[in-house]
Amino acid sequence: MSKVALVTGGTRGIGEAICVALKDAGYTVVANYGGNDEAAKAFTERTGIPSFKFDVSNFEATKKAIDQISVDYGPVEILVNNAGITRDGTMHRMSFEQWDAVIQTNLASCFNTCRAVIDSMRARGFGRIVNIGSVNGQAGQYGQVNYAAAKSGIHGFTKALALEGAGKGVTVNAIAPGYVDTDMVRAVPEEVLKKIIATIPVGRLGKPEDIARSVMFLVGDEAGFITGSTLSINGGQHMY
Repeated sequence: MSKVALVTGGTRGIGEAICVALKDAGYTVVANYGGNDEAAKAFTERTGIPSFKFDVSNFEATKKAIDQISVDYGPVEILVNNAGITRDGTMHRMSFEQWDAVIQTNLASCFNTCRAVIDSMRARGFGRIVNIGSVNGQAGQYGQVNYAAAKSGIHGFTKALALEGAGKGVTVNAIAPGYVDTDMVRAVPEEVLKKIIATIPVGRLGKPEDIARSVMFLVGDEAGFITGSTLSINGGQHMY
């Protein structure tokens, strides 16, 4: 029986690429999404991967959904925390709602999902957790104190949970993408995007598949000696 993988924010962009790569490798894949029903339906029709709608920032909703996924497909053995949003603004203009939405969706969600699967992973002696951070969580970014704080928090969360899971066969790693060609990045004004690309030594945006290939490496049985690591995939933009 194939291992069950859950990818949050899995129906678009980087998440979709991760889901497809996992399915192509023989995993049983379930994608989470938060709000875009039309995109999720199109994703499932296109890929054959089921999509579950639940709010990863809500602890009870997340637990209930993952419990149901475990009943329908089997216990989650691979978890990829990819869900994320932006609510940009400089500190002196940022509202509490902008701050809180990003912290809850991008960071608190990692607790919610991991708490729902960690007992089962420890009991079975196997688990793979990959948290998607960001170059902006490493280097910071103007107008993104909320996003940078959440993504930086993911890196610390990853290291601490890795220590807890190591003796039980559960590895926990992070990937810190740079600027990747997704809807979120394409929403950046063209002139700003040109300036960003100019700071990337390889001279281009990343592709969702660049991130997916790295996830595939980290979730494999062969990666069992790698835990607590952050893999930076940013075209040389920030070497950390």
